[in-house]
Amino acid sequence: MTGASSSSASPHHGLTDRLSRWARGLSGKPEDSETTEEQRARVGGAANREINRRRRLYDEIGEFLFAHDLDLTPLNFGVALDYLTGANITVEKAVRAVLMERGKITNGWMETVVASQRADEITPDALASMLDKVEENLSQFTGLMTESRNSAKDYGAALQEQAKGLEAGGDNEPILSRLVGLTRSMVEKTRQVENQLRESQKQTQTLKSSLESARRAAEHDHLTGLPNRRAFEAVLREELQLARERGEQLSVAFCDIDHFKLVNDTHGHDTGDRVLKFVAGLLSKISDDRCHVARHGGEEFVMLFRGKTAAETCEAVDAVREDLATRSLVNRTNGERMERVSFSAGVANVLAYDDPRAALKAADRALYLAKEHGRNRVYLAAEAD
Repeated sequence: MTGASSSSASPHHGLTDRLSRWARGLSGKPEDSETTEEQRARVGGAANREINRRRRLYDEIGEFLFAHDLDLTPLNFGVALDYLTGANITVEKAVRAVLMERGKITNGWMETVVASQRADEITPDALASMLDKVEENLSQFTGLMTESRNSAKDYGAALQEQAKGLEAGGDNEPILSRLVGLTRSMVEKTRQVENQLRESQKQTQTLKSSLESARRAAEHDHLTGLPNRRAFEAVLREELQLARERGEQLSVAFCDIDHFKLVNDTHGHDTGDRVLKFVAGLLSKISDDRCHVARHGGEEFVMLFRGKTAAETCEAVDAVREDLATRSLVNRTNGERMERVSFSAGVANVLAYDDPRAALKAADRALYLAKEHGRNRVYLAAEAD
């Protein structure tokens, strides 16, 4: 599971709380006037729940590692932790895929996954360094081309000069000797240029791979593992073209977590991050080559559906909304049950608007109305809007 822990919601939970409060009222003890022993018991209970949760997680990680005969290394432990807790959606998807395909995970595969994850960790300094290297390579390449062109020009001029001597007649041996020397010099210079170009090509290939990793990193949200707003805009253009060419429907949905600031303020930003990853995981479960999910920014996600009408998109998004609304999340830090987490959404038919940006704005307005009318609901934008 991604992010926060979850357990099934009980319809009798609220009734039990009310009966408990009513019983305390009959006993003459105010609800908030707990004794020191009761306070200690509550704190101790929360601590015990956290200890038990961690023990279960350690057991699950151990079972996972031994089931696949994996070495007990920090690298393998970290991948198992990411997979079992859903802390990294990319790792979770990769593990599930290899389990479905092979049913077994190896130490080598684990190293490959971690290496691919680290390859995407491109810092601004690293990117600046790569760009400097690109400029340096371009300068070297330009210099080599200029040097090669000048050498060829000088060689041609020298040949012409020696050719005049041959035409004049006389002793040609010194001229032929100079021609041989000129040719050897030109061959040596050509060999040097070839070696430098070969080395430059190797560096260019390395830079190309690094820049590709940087591009992927620039188009993904590091917290949730989902594509970011920039990547979504590129997908929107591609999917819009496909939808028009094939005569298919295309709908967009904006989803925004309700009262997310309250989650951060009450439980801290670490818990808020886990909630974001959890919601991202629920949304990504319905994604495929015709449904794209991205983090648009903050606590807002965007979804694009090709082949679904706006009404069908509403149903698909509402199913995820209902799933989330029935979850009972628990704060990992202290083991306490969190307030119900939900999201609101707005949906629009992209093809009903001349400009896809207008469709996005319409979906955003529908989301705003869903928030205004009580949250935890999905609204469909009017196509005549």
